[in-house]
Order: sequence, then C-alpha cells, then structure tokens
Amino acid sequence: MKKKAPCGIHLVLNGWCRLFALVDAVAEALGFNVLSQMDESLARQLVELGYRGTGEVVKREDFEARKAAIEIAMLAERTQKKHTERGRDTGRGRSSSPWGARCGTQSQDPGIMTRAKGRRSTTEPPRTLTSAGKDLQDNFLKALALREEDNRNGKVSMIKTKARTWSTMPQIKLTVIFIRDRNSHGQEVSGYIDYAHRLKIEDFEVYFSGKRRLLPKPTDMSFYNWDSHIAVCNSTPNYQVIADNPEGLLFKYKRDRKILNVDPKTLPGDNSTRTPIQTELYIQAVIFDHISRRKT
Repeated sequence: MKKKAPCGIHLVLNGWCRLFALVDAVAEALGFNVLSQMDESLARQLVELGYRGTGEVVKREDFEARKAAIEIAMLAERTQKKHTERGRDTGRGRSSSPWGARCGTQSQDPGIMTRAKGRRSTTEPPRTLTSAGKDLQDNFLKALALREEDNRNGKVSMIKTKARTWSTMPQIKLTVIFIRDRNSHGQEVSGYIDYAHRLKIEDFEVYFSGKRRLLPKPTDMSFYNWDSHIAVCNSTPNYQVIADNPEGLLFKYKRDRKILNVDPKTLPGDNSTRTPIQTELYIQAVIFDHISRRKT
C-alpha cells in the first residue's frame, strides 16, 4: 500500500527542510512520478502553479520565509534547552571536569560530600585607600597610611617552609593602635583600637585629611576615661579581649589564637611587634602589628 505523502507547512515541521523535497513529495502524491518520461523540473513547475489536489499552495518565496522562521525558532529552542540542562548540572554541584572528584569538588552522588562543600570564593576587589594622594606630615598618620592596605584588604603571600619549598599560606597583617590624649571635653582618655575593624565601619577620610583626630571610643577593644574612671572592653571580629588576666590586658587573635601582650615591660608575643610613634597629635601613640601565618 502506498503511503500518503504529507503536504503544506507540515512537511517542514516533520523535517522536510528543502523546497525540492517538498515539491517532489507533492508531485509524487499527485501521481506525476508515474510518468517516467516527464522532466522533473516540469513536474515541480506544475506543482508550484497549482496543478495539484487539495491543500495549501506554497510558493517558493513563502516557503523560504517560513523555512527560515522555523529554523530560527528551532535553533532558539535548542539553545534554551542547553542552558536549562547546564543550569541543572550546576545546581547539582556536578563538575564538567573528570578530575572534579579529585580536586575537592562535590561528587555526582549527593550522598558523598567532600571537604570543599560550602567553600565559595569570597574574594572582593581591593577597595580604594583613603590615604592615597594625601600630603601627610605627622608620623602617626604616615604610619597608618603604610598599614591601611594590609588592614583593609589583607594579603596572601608565598612563604618558604622548613622543607625549602614555597607554598601558599594566608599571611594577614593586622594592626592594633594605642592612643592616649584628651577629648573635646578636655578629659584624658586612652584605649586600644582594632584598625582593620574601624576601617570597615568608619570612613577614615576625615582622619587622613586632618578634619578630625582619631580617638578611642567606648565601642573599641579597650576604652578608659581617666577622669570619670569609666573602663570598657569589647571583643572585635579579629580579637578577643582577655581582661581578667592578673598581669594586665591581653588580646587573643581569633585566626591563629596568638596572644598579644600590650605591657611595655614585656615582649608583645609571637609574630607581633610594638612600635612607639613620635607624634605631635597625641600625648602617646603606639602601634602593634601582628602577622598571622596559620594554614587554612
């Protein structure tokens, strides 16, 4: 039994993408193929002129236009399907590399989780330094400017191990500032400031421009008013305050758990330095620098 050939635009939807294929199919359906001596080009012209049975008459120009529109639609559908499948794979945590399971990424089996779960890149672009371009004259402001980038952005350095090999180890430098001076009310105040923390919550443009002076606040790591005898201690995201030490105030760095001793009669501690600053802005100013080299 002879199979009836489809006609019209449905031929395109069924995968018939050429005009000649369409015309040949219609010609075959109308019986032109039984005339073995008929020229193929003549048969195509007869179909295009409308000598055919039932159905829609499709001219060459209309067919090309419809064909182009359908091809564009099919291409868009395939592209959208690819993006959808790629998004599903990303949502399941699959790696496009066969080495994903060896590199600490999540495996395809949702029941097998690796150490890298939950670790995402939190790297942010370096922020603009507020001390940049300032004509700083005082030693204290110069010392803060030298340490602003380290405390604001942090650094990752390549350091040499005991095995004489270089390895990547987070090396972050943080600064604690001690200031003793009089406030706007003439009261003598002193305190220890977490420089990195203050940089995040306060604009230091007013300090480097000379519009205001940096002074300890009751919200800093340590604050003491010598006139009212008010003493306040606060832990910060970087340091834990140890106020009950009989030998004096201590600060423990939360990253490597090293102790910073601010007593001038003793050493400041491991990976820490104490630098007195000769300044005309304050009665006394001391800068403590700590470098954390803990492996992560």
